Amino acid sequence: MNVLLTPHSTGTLPLPNRLVMAPMTRSRATGGRVTGLTAEYYAQRAGAGLIITEGTQPSIIGQGYIDTPGLHTPEQAAAWRVVTDAVHSRGGRIFVQLMHSGRIGHPYLYPDGALPLAPSAIASGEKLYVPGDLLDHPEPREMTLADIARSVDDFVAAARLAMEAGFDGVELHGASGYLIHQFLAANTNRRTDAYGGPIANRLRFAVEVARAVGDAIGLERTGIRLSPGSTLNGIRESDTELLYPALIRALVPAGLAYVHVSESGTRDITKLIRAEWPGTLILNPHPTGEEPASAADGADALRDDVADAISLGQLWLANPDLPARIATGGPFTAADPSTFYGGDHRGYTDYPTMDER
Repeated sequence: MNVLLTPHSTGTLPLPNRLVMAPMTRSRATGGRVTGLTAEYYAQRAGAGLIITEGTQPSIIGQGYIDTPGLHTPEQAAAWRVVTDAVHSRGGRIFVQLMHSGRIGHPYLYPDGALPLAPSAIASGEKLYVPGDLLDHPEPREMTLADIARSVDDFVAAARLAMEAGFDGVELHGASGYLIHQFLAANTNRRTDAYGGPIANRLRFAVEVARAVGDAIGLERTGIRLSPGSTLNGIRESDTELLYPALIRALVPAGLAYVHVSESGTRDITKLIRAEWPGTLILNPHPTGEEPASAADGADALRDDVADAISLGQLWLANPDLPARIATGGPFTAADPSTFYGGDHRGYTDYPTMDER
């Protein structure tokens, strides 16, 4: 049997296989709420050992892109309940990824035209796509200590709503240049208080969020995603080899369900994290840092014992029955990049299974 198809457990959740559907923004929410089409999309992929949803903002000010879903109102939780019920009816397991975008935001997205929040008032240099235009990200407002405490509370409130919505757990997005990552990286965090400066201070926010969410819903239902060495959204890390082992050591006592590592051509860093983390490690493997990860990349990482489970992205988009395809050695359908973000069912729920082909 392919090693990807062998069972595993994370936290207290048994997984029938080690294939995780990676979180992928699809920009098909309406007014911050997912739709019936979203329920169909995730239910089609319920054969995954674990589904991790697209990034979902825990507050209005946490939104970073148009048409992304939220989880900060009862109405949003009710919409997500349709999704979790659909996935569970097909025997699946699903975590919601809570993603606060921090400086990767824009007043266009907020009803009061507020500035996005960040550890320090440093613009990203990136742009927000809106229909027919690209808008420069503004210089964000530096978070006060009250803002930081409120943001932790927002993550906790969203995690509690996730439980009401029927999710099996939550993943905290600490990667890809979003808020938690912005606190970790020295080029986006120039604070001089207890949340900035030395590594022990820069990792404080990540650890506080993880512990607070774990206390609220159960550590066995709480995971975190990290992307050591990533340069997405203007992040530049100068101390990756020291930062992430220190972060992992700080997270170990919390006993989270898993750590989810998205590689950026940094297998050496993955091995450092593996050595420090005693629990489940989910790996999104990018050994070259260029091409999308393949099933073979994942199987190699499991055989090399650098991970316990493998998250894949584009393969899940175009192959809703991915475990069956891996079991037979393919064929694998290529995803259409033109339908990744926004739109209707095309490139979303219309990829056929092998039987349908």
